[in-house]
Amino acid sequence: MQDQTFQNRPVTMNEHNNLLQIEEHMYILDDVKKPNVFRNMFPYDEVPKIPFNDRIVPHNMPKDIWITDTTFRDGQQSRAPYSTEQIVKIYDMMHELGGPNGMIRASEFFLYSKKDRDAVYKCMERGYKFPEVTSWIRASKEDFKLVKEIGMKETGILVSCSDYHIFLKLKMTRKQALEHYLSVIRDCLDEGIACRCHLEDITRADIYGFVVPFCVELMKLREEYGIPIKVRACDTMGYGVNFSGAVIPRSVQGIIYALNTNAGVPSELIEWHGHNDFYKAVTNSTTAWLYGCSGVNASLFGIGERTGNTPLEAMIFEYAQLKGTLNGMNTQVITDLARYYEKELGYHIPPQTPFVGKNFNVTRAGIHADGLLKNEEIYNIFDTDKFLGRPPVSAVSNTSGLAGIAHWINVHYRLKGDNAIGKEHKLVQVLKEWVDGEYENGRVTVMYDEELTKKIDEVSKLIGIEVCEGEIKNLSE
Repeated sequence: MQDQTFQNRPVTMNEHNNLLQIEEHMYILDDVKKPNVFRNMFPYDEVPKIPFNDRIVPHNMPKDIWITDTTFRDGQQSRAPYSTEQIVKIYDMMHELGGPNGMIRASEFFLYSKKDRDAVYKCMERGYKFPEVTSWIRASKEDFKLVKEIGMKETGILVSCSDYHIFLKLKMTRKQALEHYLSVIRDCLDEGIACRCHLEDITRADIYGFVVPFCVELMKLREEYGIPIKVRACDTMGYGVNFSGAVIPRSVQGIIYALNTNAGVPSELIEWHGHNDFYKAVTNSTTAWLYGCSGVNASLFGIGERTGNTPLEAMIFEYAQLKGTLNGMNTQVITDLARYYEKELGYHIPPQTPFVGKNFNVTRAGIHADGLLKNEEIYNIFDTDKFLGRPPVSAVSNTSGLAGIAHWINVHYRLKGDNAIGKEHKLVQVLKEWVDGEYENGRVTVMYDEELTKKIDEVSKLIGIEVCEGEIKNLSE
């Protein structure tokens, strides 16, 4: 019967390339007796290996791509829990950040504590279409009761898919795991609740022996119930790579191709969830978009387990670079969120963090400062003042030179056009002498904003000027 099924696969016309093709959605569960942990790729006592077979899949970026958020779920597993009020505040800002077109499509929440459930209710009361409030549960009928009680429209379900989890953690066979997962998913669908299946540890899973056959069954349930079933590919350990021709299960494009083409999961129902263990969270997430995945799951500032998740703010600028537009996203809110985390939550963002770190667009080299003074495009990635409310800055140190000091004054006091000062200005010359003296006497740290402004006030009075925001006043006039 199985042979006959494969012989009778329908031949259809592919409307995209106008070629005849054979239906590929014929993958059978490989119910192995022993776990396949891909020891050849993941020798625990060696660094993991990245093998290649040079099988190439085509670019297939969907017309519409978007971001989903896990700040309150995966992002909350690695830090002190947020208060209900903090969650609602961040959720409000995320709504503003995503813009009127809902580029941050959904945000997922825990349901286990009263605090988490209170936050869910308060965020739902906001009435925002985006980000949609969704939940996350284990593949457990007890957990499902929480979803049902709250009245969620969609929930994520943890469906671990590697043999590391199926055999070694759950103590099941592949068939037992598949049947258990499907039973919980049916319970959700029976209640009219949409499911988002979190395929945990997909980059160590048997893609064609378990993942694709399981997703084929999910698509059958989707057709039977007429309810969307999303598939989230979770690179739980950060093993995914975006190299052309790399072998699955490490190949991001190979995984997305298998889900989309072989399992028949539409692009709009596929999400990528990355971790940064090998510094690849952002590139892997972008690769997932490029090869047929509509949704990329991320957390604010990459906060998440171990090395963290894909940073949400990074994917906003990846989107803009790929699509040539922000599609309504308000990127100034990124800076507001960073300030909120540092001032209200006491969270320290590493200073070199792109887009949000204190020093991300600060230069200390005098030669760079000279370039900024002449034209900021020379050493600034884009108009950071326009998009993030943060103009490029020159830190003042022993290497800043006259140009660095002049640029710092212009930025700090917003002196532009004819009001901007140059290296030849008396204020700059006197400050340079003072700075040089500080370092000649053994100073090793950069100048702090407060001491610079204090010194500027002192020197300004001596030379008969007052430095104000936007202009320099001559006190003798």
